[in-house]
Formats: sequence, C-alpha cells, structure tokens
Amino acid sequence: MLRALALLMALPLALGATEPVLVPDVSQREIQIQYSFSGAELLLFGAIIYPGGVVPEDPADIAVVVKGPLQPIIVREKQKVAGIWMNVENERFRSAPSFYAVASSSPLSELVDERTAAIYELGLENLQLSPGAGATPAEQQRFERGLIDLMRRQQLYLEKPDGVEITGGVLYRARLTIPARVPVGDYTAETFLIQDGRVIAAAVREIRIEKLGFERFVAEAADDWSFTYGLVAVLVSLFLGWSASALFRRA
Repeated sequence: MLRALALLMALPLALGATEPVLVPDVSQREIQIQYSFSGAELLLFGAIIYPGGVVPEDPADIAVVVKGPLQPIIVREKQKVAGIWMNVENERFRSAPSFYAVASSSPLSELVDERTAAIYELGLENLQLSPGAGATPAEQQRFERGLIDLMRRQQLYLEKPDGVEITGGVLYRARLTIPARVPVGDYTAETFLIQDGRVIAAAVREIRIEKLGFERFVAEAADDWSFTYGLVAVLVSLFLGWSASALFRRA
C-alpha cells in the first residue's frame, strides 16, 4: 500500500508534469434500488498529487459534481382561473439532468468566474437545460427557475458549498445524499481541481443506479408493455376501490 502511494506521488515527476494530478474514487460504483431502499450516501474521495510531491503554500480547491442521465422534462405553470388552479403555460426542456449535486471546498462564486462556471456547469445557475424554441428569454428564465426550484424540493438538485473537506492540502472527501426517488441510469462523478480561478485538472468516475427484484420487473414492464401495464394498473385500482366499498358497506 505504501509502495503504491509512493509510486503515485512520484508519477508527476516521472512524467515531467507541471500541473497537479487528481486520483479520485467513489465509495459505490453501483447503487441498487430495492423495495426497502430509502436513499444512500455517496462518498467521493481521492488525492491531489503535486509535481515533486510538494504541496504549495496556497493549495488548490476541489469541486465534485454528480450528474444523472439527461431527460426531457415538461414544466407546467399553474395559475388561478375563476377560483380554480389550472395549468396555464408550460415549457419543454429537451435535456435536463435527472439528478445534479455539487459540493465544493469553498463557495463556487469564490472559486471561479461566471464564464468558467458556465463552461463546466458548476452550480445550479449554470446548468445547460436546453429549453424548447418559441419562448422569450424572460419566459425561459422563469421556467428554468421553476424547474430548479421543483427539483430542489424533490431533493434531486442540491448544492453544498463548503461540502468538500481537504486534509493536508492533499486528501479530499465529500459526502452527497442520493434520495430514495432517484432515477435509474448511468451517472457521472466529476472532480475538478481549481486554482487561481481556473480548472487545472479534472477526472470522471462512472456510477450505475439500477433497480432489482420486483421494482425492476415493474419498471421493465412499464417500458416494454406500456399498454398492458396501464390496463393492469387500471384494473387493480378498480378492484381495490370495489373491495374498499364492499368492506365499508359491511361495516
């Protein structure tokens, strides 16, 4: 173990590197969702290897981003019409992340400027949501704020400034919560090394979230046999409603 660490520390020097190197990892490469799944805590950790193994007086900062698969999302805006809440307007986003979580060793606004944050999608305000055509810029901004607020309340979008702990300027770790209703699919865990307002290194690890057992069977049935699944769901609902009414009549 110590020998492997020594080899890693010597790697930048051997390659003639002039910039630090990231060695990241995650606590779970696969997260399995079963009937008892109530969420998970994902640990992102790793090391910063500086050239020559010398930590500078002003060590670099870290930002980690966990991003779920992209998906189209329709956001509907409700308004009160004649005393009744109704869906009046809507906006379709072609490719919004189904999950997004970012943690950093300092607030992102103190680490990077707006341009750099937009390039690397650091922070909820810098997500590239790809809204549909036709809406005015003001309308797009309103629906983007609505989408982000909705996903935050569902715990599918989150930010943790000061959520990354760096020890000795070399070792880092961050904990991010994966909620129970997280979508399945392929996720990415990106680590960014930031110094003097710019990203000087980046690394990615893959994470797979999937359903097992009965939950997987239901999800696959809904995708593969959507008509049959919908028909069975309606019949089950009717049966349960009839059973409940019969029990109440007897009571």
